[in-house]
Amino acid sequence: MKIPYGESNFKKIITQAFLYIDKTEYIVALEENASYNILLRPRRFGKSLFLSSLWYYYDINFEEEFDALFGNLAIGENPTPLHNSYQVLAFDFSGIATGDTEAVLRNFTGRVESCLLDFLERYDYGPEAAAEIRAKESPQEKTDCLFRLCRGNKIYLLIDEYDHFANAILGESLELFTEIVGKGGVVRAFYETIKIAAGRGTVDRLFLTGVTSITLDSMTSGFNIGDNITYHRDFNRAMGFTSQETEAMIRPFVKNCGLDNQEVMSTLGRWYNGYRFSSRADEKIFNPDMVLYFIRHLDMEECCFPERMLDDNIASDYGKIMRLFGVGDREKNFQTLEELITEGEILGRHKGKLDLDMNKPFERNDFISLLLSMGFITLSGTMLSQYRYRVPNYVVQKLYYDYFRAEIEQRSRITVSSHAIENAVAELALHNNIKPLVKEISRVLELFSNRDFMRMDEKHIKAVILTLLYQSEVYFIQSEPEVNNRYPDILLLERNPIEVQYQFLFELKYSKKKDGEKGMAEKRAEGVEQIREYQELADIRRLPKLKSYLLLTDGSEIEAVEVD
Repeated sequence: MKIPYGESNFKKIITQAFLYIDKTEYIVALEENASYNILLRPRRFGKSLFLSSLWYYYDINFEEEFDALFGNLAIGENPTPLHNSYQVLAFDFSGIATGDTEAVLRNFTGRVESCLLDFLERYDYGPEAAAEIRAKESPQEKTDCLFRLCRGNKIYLLIDEYDHFANAILGESLELFTEIVGKGGVVRAFYETIKIAAGRGTVDRLFLTGVTSITLDSMTSGFNIGDNITYHRDFNRAMGFTSQETEAMIRPFVKNCGLDNQEVMSTLGRWYNGYRFSSRADEKIFNPDMVLYFIRHLDMEECCFPERMLDDNIASDYGKIMRLFGVGDREKNFQTLEELITEGEILGRHKGKLDLDMNKPFERNDFISLLLSMGFITLSGTMLSQYRYRVPNYVVQKLYYDYFRAEIEQRSRITVSSHAIENAVAELALHNNIKPLVKEISRVLELFSNRDFMRMDEKHIKAVILTLLYQSEVYFIQSEPEVNNRYPDILLLERNPIEVQYQFLFELKYSKKKDGEKGMAEKRAEGVEQIREYQELADIRRLPKLKSYLLLTDGSEIEAVEVD
């Protein structure tokens, strides 16, 4: 298979025989839903490719290529009357450099002009029309000029990464964001121009996509006729891969290597699955770029998984967008993340769009909405009038702990040595020597205790330990996994292709210093008894090379007790 990792041009993928997961059935769903649709998804979720398929489907310039491009796809078997009946105007707002107000306005204006001139060239409007566009100063004036030139023609407007540059601005300055995107700003004026053209019938249909809803309120205040279908059940699977689609893609690898299909899918699910975009949806979705990365880096000769299961490009993308964690009250945002890590879920109510006004507080549900749209949490259920949210998969879990580590270092003014942790985990994995790891954990806990960094209780200490363990990529780390209706604190499990001598079960117990040696003894006995009960569970007994430890701590020092 030719894997289209990083490819978003629909025509190239189809004509050059790349792997393509057919999502064209949703073209019909979009037409039936509304004329102006807004669909947001996390980074690297197939948005640009889907938008590209719309371009080739509706553009009058590709009518003669319709059968070649769509003939073997769902929409080709039952095309809608609107196919190849529009002039397509496409805006892509990714990669716009930010800085001060002047730089943002200059770059935004330049990008708008470039897209308008490309449109005029593709449909042969001539040099005079292009000169008129260039003569206008602002993005809205340039866009309005094009719509006047196009009067009498119907336009399908596509907008990709609508929020990309705005998110970058917001990560730097709320004041600058409000000036550029808010009321009276150039972005709102730009979308008001589109709304007017829609009212006149020039813009007949629109599809807009991006990541966050942060810019959506500012945008839709000027353009308030769009239907945000981001959390509609019918569009839950419109982007990303289903379990069935993922299984079909890995089938050649599984068959060639004689692997257990269910086991491979289970591993992929832990790493890349878990996204649910509607509380009423009954299926979780895989991140498509993560799956394509996995397939691209499979070792078919040795029949093993990629050495690195986390794509560095994805980590980099998410690292950049994590700057938005500082929007509003950074301390309250951190407390929400801390709750997510220590409790495993959070409760709240996300919003369809966020109104970022400097005079309004940025509250917990605003931050939850931001996390959901970025893919850092996903819908997992409901409780009365609130939604439940969880971390979708292991990739995002690791990104959280990387962020958590950075916050720990910044707030406590300490340094967590990744090299020391790597060596400590290696000693554990190869020799069942837990002393180096205990030393590193004790060092960090003692510094926390001295600086009163966190509330010292079992869950918070566990978060610290997990943060340290996540600095190594040797094990697949599970926190409170469900095992035969019981929940051991931490499992360190072997992961393909890394081979270890031992796997581990850790149970954590915390005893307050004021309770003295008696309290420690009681917790020690309680923890040992729990571990012995876990060791009798069927799924635990099936784990080969398993060692079990009680980690007993008073908040500054830690003792490891091996339980045979």
